[in-house]
Amino acid sequence: MRHVDSDDQRGGQPRTPENFPRLTVFDRFATATAIRASRAGFFVFCVALVLIWIPSIVVVRSVDTWQLVINTATTIITFLLVALLQNTQSRSDAAIQAKLNAISDALADFMGELSAEYPELEKHRRELTDAVGLEDREGSS
Repeated sequence: MRHVDSDDQRGGQPRTPENFPRLTVFDRFATATAIRASRAGFFVFCVALVLIWIPSIVVVRSVDTWQLVINTATTIITFLLVALLQNTQSRSDAAIQAKLNAISDALADFMGELSAEYPELEKHRRELTDAVGLEDREGSS
């Protein structure tokens, strides 16, 4: 049993690190951003942004404009980070699913080899092989 992803263009080869597609510039940028956003430095930047904004009411002199500045800045940062982090999360989910499918594939092969000695394994092996790739057939992606 060899599960092949629906978008697999390699002619049935199992996914291995050597035959995964190279990351695009955007994917590399999203990964680097996700790494930076998950560190303490980014949190410190966010706190510093708020701490700089708070006393700026003296300069702005309008509460509405003052609030608009922080709302706009945080909305833009949030909007961009959501897009970038969703990219990295989707790739991470796909990598985890590929690993789980490989483990399931190996387990099903092993169960197939043992099914002559333990006939009850054949039913479980069929259930496992049917379940592999279920996310592709029933997923929302």
